Amino acid sequence: MDHAPSPPTPIAALRRPALLVRAARIASRDYSRPRDLARILQAEPPAGSGPAASLLAEKEAALDRLRRDGRGGYQPSAHVAVLAALIAEAAAELR
Repeated sequence: MDHAPSPPTPIAALRRPALLVRAARIASRDYSRPRDLARILQAEPPAGSGPAASLLAEKEAALDRLRRDGRGGYQPSAHVAVLAALIAEAAAELR
């Protein structure tokens, strides 16, 4: 029986520099939702991983636009933190 491949999740569809993704994957190992999510979102975090992942994806997209545009406000460390949280929340959603 043949199964059609699942549609890509938003995180699987991201195209980012390898160094950024590698740093985020390493950082995601140390991610602690209670400690990190409110700080990264700068707001009270939502209850579930799905809504959190959506908010993080929006924030990550904004950071990526800054990176691509070469604007002065881009902070690589913030981008790594958001992408790490997105990776961790997406993984938690799959569990």
